[in-house]
Amino acid sequence: MIDTLVEGKVLQHHLTVPEGLTSEQVVQRLMDNDVLSGNIKEIPREGSVLPDTYSFPRGSMREQLIQHMQQEQRRLVQDIWNRRAPDLPVKSPEQLVVLASLIEKETGKPDERTRVAAVFVNRLKLKMRLQSDPTIIYGLVGGKGTLGRPILRSEIDQPTPYNTYVIDGLPPGPIANPGRASLEAAASPARTKELYFVADGTGGHAFAENLDQHQKNVARLRQTEQQKEPPQAAPSAPAVAPAPAPAAARQPHQAPARTAPAPIRITPSPSRQPQEPKPAPSRTGEAPQPAPQ
Repeated sequence: MIDTLVEGKVLQHHLTVPEGLTSEQVVQRLMDNDVLSGNIKEIPREGSVLPDTYSFPRGSMREQLIQHMQQEQRRLVQDIWNRRAPDLPVKSPEQLVVLASLIEKETGKPDERTRVAAVFVNRLKLKMRLQSDPTIIYGLVGGKGTLGRPILRSEIDQPTPYNTYVIDGLPPGPIANPGRASLEAAASPARTKELYFVADGTGGHAFAENLDQHQKNVARLRQTEQQKEPPQAAPSAPAVAPAPAPAAARQPHQAPARTAPAPIRITPSPSRQPQEPKPAPSRTGEAPQPAPQ
């Protein structure tokens, strides 16, 4: 600090914007930083700011920092778009950002991003619905980012403009601000035939090319989850066996809990078994729904 003052250097402060925040969450992070000054005119368009670590002197204007984040995002997106795979089924840099935002919310593991991207790209090419759980959440809460509870089974089928269990193709806009790695993955996905992935119970995902393989991965996940559950002590036998509870008092069936930040499963719930693609069914037992041209 003393050397900085003697040399006349301006002390730089730093702010990190993590990948996957919504624009509303980014604005809140800037407003919570007391080194910055001024207000922000409006929440930036979703997906328009670049997650990164930014340096600035005390008293810098929040609005100017937001504009700088947007400039950096536009520059990076254009550069990546110019290097995209030639057969990518997205039509514009804006759609690339939408695809990257889904990848960002589905996995935080660097070695999985291009494979997740490939699943989405392969589904887009086959006109299969993307069936991405984070799009359900964004359709329900928008820029707030988190639902704060598991997704209800009824919400999987609830129509919103963003719910990719209901709509064909990509959502109408990004669901978060993707980082550089997810943008790169969206532009250059892995060369696979994979159409499904499911959490593997260890923080990663198991990928599959067909429904049979995927259902086996789901079964392994259920087995892993059961093994992690602590054993319950057997209750001591009562002197008189209690009468069974009336049906009305029994607990209703609930959808399985899903983990934050984004429940990651490209398939309907295992209790709603889908059919094998013929060649591109959208979901459980439905005829293929072609995406709008």
